[in-house]
Amino acid sequence: MKRLLKFVGYLLLSVIIIIFIFLAALFEKDIPRETLKPKYSNASSHFMPLMGMQVHYRDEGITTDSVPLILLHGMSSSLNTWDSIVLFLKDKKRLISIDLPAFGLTGPNPENEYSFAYYNKFLDSFLNQLHVTKCMIAGNSLGGAIAWEYTASHSNVAKLILIDAAGYPSKNAKGSIGFKIASTPVINNLLLYITPKSLVRKSLEGIYCDKNRVTDAQVERFHDVAISEGNRKAALIIFKKGFEREPEKINSITTPTLIIWGEKDGVIPVDNAYLFEKNIKGSKLEVLKNIGHVPMEEAPKKVADLIVAFAE
Repeated sequence: MKRLLKFVGYLLLSVIIIIFIFLAALFEKDIPRETLKPKYSNASSHFMPLMGMQVHYRDEGITTDSVPLILLHGMSSSLNTWDSIVLFLKDKKRLISIDLPAFGLTGPNPENEYSFAYYNKFLDSFLNQLHVTKCMIAGNSLGGAIAWEYTASHSNVAKLILIDAAGYPSKNAKGSIGFKIASTPVINNLLLYITPKSLVRKSLEGIYCDKNRVTDAQVERFHDVAISEGNRKAALIIFKKGFEREPEKINSITTPTLIIWGEKDGVIPVDNAYLFEKNIKGSKLEVLKNIGHVPMEEAPKKVADLIVAFAE
C-alpha cells in the first residue's frame, strides 16, 4: 500500500510539473503601449490627454462636416474594426473613430472603472474636447450599448446607428470561445497571463459568418492589442463585473435610429434586432443575410451605403 501511495504521489507531482511547464511556456508579459503605437497608429491617429489616459482616436474625412459620425467598437476590439467603413465614407462625412478606454492603444483608465455611467462621462468629455456640439453615433456590440445609453441621456446626438448592439439578454447565442472563457469564473484569471494566438483566432472565427475572413495579420493585431499593458486586466474586470442592464432606457429614445444586424450573428442573435426595432419608435431595421456579428467588416460597402442613405 505504501508503494502504491508513493507511486500515486509521484504521478500527481509529475502531472503538476508538466502542467506548470506547459503554462509557463504559454505565459506572455504585457507589451508596453509605446512599443505598439508605431505599429498600430497611422498618419490620421491622434492621442488626446483625457481623464488620465492618452486616448487614441482618428479624425478623418470631410473636416468641414459639422455633424461628424462617431464610431464606437465592440468588446475586445479597436477602432480598426471601422477601417473599411472609413474608406467608403471619408469623402462623404467627417469620421471620428475611438479606441475606447480598456481597449486598443488607449488602454485602461486609472480608476479601473467600467460602466455605462463612466463611458457616458468619457464620451461627453471627449466630444467637448473636440468642440463637437452635434454628432451621429454608430456603435457595434458593446459600442452599440454605449451609443444608445449616451443617446438616451444626451440631446446632442442627431442620429443613432446600432450595429449588432448589446443591450438585451442574448438567448441561444453560440458566442465566441474567448468570450466564453473570459466569462467562466476562476479559469478566466488565466487570461491575465495566457492569451495564445490560437485562442485569438478561434475567437475571431466565432464572430464572422465566413471564418475564412480571419487573416494572420488580423490575429496578430488582436493578439498584440489584447496583451497591451493593462488591457487584459481591464477586459477581465468588465467580464467579471458586467454592465448594469437598463433596457427600459431604450424605450425612451426618440432620436432617428438605424439598426443594422447580421442574420448569422452568433454572439448577439438577430432576435435582439427586432427588440430594438420594436422599442425604438420610428427606427428602421436592416438585416443582412449570411453576415455575422461585425457587418461593417464582413459587408462594409452595404453598411456604408445604408449609413449614407440614413445620414441624408
